[in-house]
Amino acid sequence: MTDELRGLLRESAEAHQPDRARMLARVERGTARPGTARRSRDRERTRALSWPRIVLATLATAGTLTASALMVVDVDAVHDPDPPRSPSAVGRAVPPTAAGSRTEDGPLGADGSVDPHSNAYWAQSNVTLKAGEPLTALVVELRIALTEGVKDTGNWRTRPAADFDLSARQEGGFLVYRWTLKPGRTVPAGEHVFAGQYDHATGGRDAKDDTYRIDATAGAAERGAAVWGGFA
Repeated sequence: MTDELRGLLRESAEAHQPDRARMLARVERGTARPGTARRSRDRERTRALSWPRIVLATLATAGTLTASALMVVDVDAVHDPDPPRSPSAVGRAVPPTAAGSRTEDGPLGADGSVDPHSNAYWAQSNVTLKAGEPLTALVVELRIALTEGVKDTGNWRTRPAADFDLSARQEGGFLVYRWTLKPGRTVPAGEHVFAGQYDHATGGRDAKDDTYRIDATAGAAERGAAVWGGFA
């Protein structure tokens, strides 16, 4: 029994004023008819016991509802929205297009071109990175539209291969090459080339839908920069 219920019972007992006349009458009835008096006492006892049970049930229900409400509030309070993506994140919803080129951003610049040694069956697309300061983070992405016959045949870069993680796969209608600088490695200031090689259908291939993008962190201030463009 809780302290609150004990208090309620105590207050009820203190407020009760015994009726002397009724008590005497009850004694007389009990002497005359013991069975009747016993049943009366049983009913009184049942009513006395029922009242605390009702109070306890009510308090328990209220406690359950309160606990449920606190649980709902607690869940809503600890739920945080997804963290914002980094400005240099490579998983972009909409890839850049040649028409929306931005080839310079602070210390970062770039240029896209189809290598002059490409031929009627095979081609190489070059992304030339121009860094005005050392880069401590870098992602270079080259996207080749999957026109007829396009198939990966290799890639290369002027920086050491061991400095980068490389992936080459088809994504959303493009052959995508992605070079990611490994943690702890740097790219010095200067010009650096990243190239993707691929077969294509016989004849001249139009590179108007091909694009590139570079995301980098430059200099001691770790300034983020991004450039993109096309090969038209």
